[in-house]
Amino acid sequence: MITYTTEIRVRYADTDKMQFVYNGKYLEYFEVGRTELFRSIGFPYRMIENEGYQLPLIEAGLKYISPATYDDLLLITATVNEHYTAKPKVEYQIVNKETGNLIVEGFTTHVFIKVDTKKAVRPPKIYIDALAKYFQK
Repeated sequence: MITYTTEIRVRYADTDKMQFVYNGKYLEYFEVGRTELFRSIGFPYRMIENEGYQLPLIEAGLKYISPATYDDLLLITATVNEHYTAKPKVEYQIVNKETGNLIVEGFTTHVFIKVDTKKAVRPPKIYIDALAKYFQK
């Protein structure tokens, strides 16, 4: 299992007329968590693209627990539970750092594609190698 936690502060622009974080923003927060998780293990998105791959989202699920509001400091925890799968899945929890309240939890599922063909491919060796040390038995 690989887990990484990132802090983000809610910007005014992230809120809606009800003064809550707009529901669609949480997918952006998930992206921040996922990007920082991969960066933390030496596998930044830039490397994926430089190697000729992209990692589009093919499925997402979110469960809203309690609202976040302007200026809240949030902790985004992203987790990868499987070393090798054709469709990498990342799970998330977003917690209010100051209150400890769970805000939202969910997941995203991805697939590797080749940049030039846009065709789905197996996870590349660079991905498998980057995760391997976290899943050694």
